[in-house]
Formats: sequence, structure tokens, C-alpha cells
Amino acid sequence: MGGDFAPSATVKGAILALQEMPKDSRVVLIGDEALISDELQKENADIKTFDIVHAPDVIGMAEHPAKAFTKKPQSSISVGFHLLKNGEIDGFASAGNSGAMLVGSFYTVKAIIGVIRPSITSVLPKENGSVGLILDVGINADCKPDVLYQFGILGSLYAEHVYGVKNPKVALLNIGEEEGKGNLLTQSTYQLMKDSEDFNFVGNIEGRDLFNDTADVIVCDGFTGNVVLKQAEAFYGMTRKRGIEDEYFARFNYENYGGTPVLGVNGTVVIGHGISNGKAIKNMIMHTAEVIQANLSEKIKQAFQG
Repeated sequence: MGGDFAPSATVKGAILALQEMPKDSRVVLIGDEALISDELQKENADIKTFDIVHAPDVIGMAEHPAKAFTKKPQSSISVGFHLLKNGEIDGFASAGNSGAMLVGSFYTVKAIIGVIRPSITSVLPKENGSVGLILDVGINADCKPDVLYQFGILGSLYAEHVYGVKNPKVALLNIGEEEGKGNLLTQSTYQLMKDSEDFNFVGNIEGRDLFNDTADVIVCDGFTGNVVLKQAEAFYGMTRKRGIEDEYFARFNYENYGGTPVLGVNGTVVIGHGISNGKAIKNMIMHTAEVIQANLSEKIKQAFQG
């Protein structure tokens, strides 16, 4: 029921995803059962191919995340996290209230022991056709050096096990490449990272190198990462308004990626864009399946707990 165009876009995306997923996969639709059934009928889809879990309440996009999550236990987000915690589903994805998704992540399935702050990422399309990752992009606006260090671990594991990047190159976003550059946060973080045995640290990276092959994983605080993300989205929007058709710039379309996992929690949780259409929902579900199949949460747990 989450997202600006739910449940229509959600159901359309689920139908598209199921067509491409392995035959033994099951997509569980959580929300108002009557509305979901109506949407499936509109799309001439077989209701029996989906599992429907009735959740009559909805957490609106403007509602206070923590309060709504607590006061609406029958919302699709609350019910989804209950199912995930109990092992009844393998992964949970939503384009709904992102704050409520984070509240559910932190207080229901909870952070992996040893992870100071879970993180979210964004994909950076590279000029050579591959992709890079940047984290954090919004949920950790203020960070300390040890938190950024852990982002390096989380991002490296994600790049390796989900995107198949061997020995990912991890860089620290800064205002210069030299070791002594930056503010107190980046200078201190560099000292922690430069001798790391937890990931392949390649040094500082400047903003002009975000989209080349200098690094596979770019680490920064959530304030900086969110500015980078929104700037990239705005740039893509300007190319569309100006009628620029370009194969590379087309890869900046959020619909192609669907969502981002919350890295560092005990389970697979993926957050999608609130304006997601059917294509974006499909890719969100497909990416959730990829993260599940990579057993990423367990690999992160092993890295932090030995």
C-alpha cells in the first residue's frame, strides 16, 4: 500500500516481477485484500499466483514514522516487518513511508550486533557501463569516523556479493585526493581506513570522479551523499526536459534500480522511491530477490561478528 501510486503500481510491478523470477518464487502482497484483488483482476492476473496478507491500515507519506508504526500495527509496513521477523517472508520491500521503513528496520529486525549505524546506498552509473555505489545517502546526516569506516565494510560486501565486483575499490569522498585534505571527519576517517584489512581502500576521491572507474564504493556521511544523489536526479531531470536522448544519461533513471537495501540489519529490507511506477516496483522486487539470494545479511553478520 506504500507509494504515491499504490496499490495500482505495486500490483503491476509485482506481476511484471513474477514473470521474470524463478518458478518457485512467491511474491507476497501485503495490504487491503479487497483492493489488491480488484487490481489483480483489472490486470487479468491469476490471484492464486500471489500470496495476499490482509493489512487494512496505511501509513501515509506525511505521517510521523515512529508514531505511525506504533499506532498502526495493521498497516502494510508493520505487518510486513512482523512477517520478516518471524521468518515467514525472506525479504520485505516497500515504496511507502521511508521513515517508517527505517523505524521497522531498527526496532523490529534490529541492527546486526557490531554495526553502529545501518546505512542506505545509491547506484552511480559509470561511464564504462558498470556501476558504483555511494553510501550513506540520507539516514546518517551526522557521522563519526568509526561509522564511516563501517560504511566501507558494508558497501564493499554489498558490491562484492550482490553486484559481483571482486575486491571492490573503496574510496572516501573528499575535497582533494591528498591524505591531509578535508574536514576533521574525513581526515580522521582517512587515518582509520588507510591501513584497513577489512576492505580495499584506494584513498580519497573528488566529486569529479564519482562516475568514472576510480572507485567501486564511495563512502561519505548521509548529508553529503543525499546532496550528491539529489543533484544526480536533478541533472537527469534536466536532460529529459531538454529532450536529450543519451544511452549513458538514461542510466540515471531511478526506475532501473528500484530501491536500496538497508545495510546492517538482521534481514533483507529494501526501500523504494515514493514515486515508483510499475517498472520501478518490478525492479525493486527483483533487487530484493538478488539481495536474498546473495545472503547478504548473513555475510555482513559474519564480517562483524567473526
